[in-house]
Amino acid sequence: MDFYETDPEFMERFDHFAYDEVVNEEGQQLDEVTRHMAILATLLGCQGIDMFKEELPKALDGGVTPVMAKEIIYQAVDYLGIGRVLPFLKAANEILKGRGIELPLPGQATTTMEDRLEKGAAAQAEIFGDHMLEAWKNGHINRWLADNCFGDYYTRTGLTLAQREMITFCYLAAQGGCEPQLTAHAKGNMNLGNDQAFLLKVVSQCLPYIGYPRSLNAVTCINNAAKQ
Repeated sequence: MDFYETDPEFMERFDHFAYDEVVNEEGQQLDEVTRHMAILATLLGCQGIDMFKEELPKALDGGVTPVMAKEIIYQAVDYLGIGRVLPFLKAANEILKGRGIELPLPGQATTTMEDRLEKGAAAQAEIFGDHMLEAWKNGHINRWLADNCFGDYYTRTGLTLAQREMITFCYLAAQGGCEPQLTAHAKGNMNLGNDQAFLLKVVSQCLPYIGYPRSLNAVTCINNAAKQ
């Protein structure tokens, strides 16, 4: 459907806001790769599958590599669950194949089944502090968080640790209802150099995709993390 024919007034205002005003807002701009990464993660978080299919080609054209795009999708499973991520993985595979990109992409894993817990806990500690080295002992879900979420995904190459924390922030902000975790990950971002001003830029650039309520909640979480 051509929305420029069926909804011309809406498209005029939406395009101006999302693709001009927001992108070029003074003091809120991000480099193109970071902006596209944040939008992809945000669309996963808010379940914007149709918009994701439009955004992924733009992201690839804008410098996001196929490996980076796949890593954003893979890591989303820890924060959204496979039930919500599977359609995005299917869509990405179709788009990549359509561009003549051979799948599977080169492997990015750095852990084994034997050391994923140890390395996952180390990644947690790097982000949140040394107290996380022992946090996995506080029950099986905490152990899964260390070996699966961090050991299986955060330790992969393809994205830096700071980039991984940024996209996690986007998943959480976009899905809503995760404000305690969003505040914690805002603080984790800051620990890795993604400071308050940077996170506010991320929220600004993603606002057209998730709306004002979740964006304003994210700003509150950023500010609370900065105070801590």
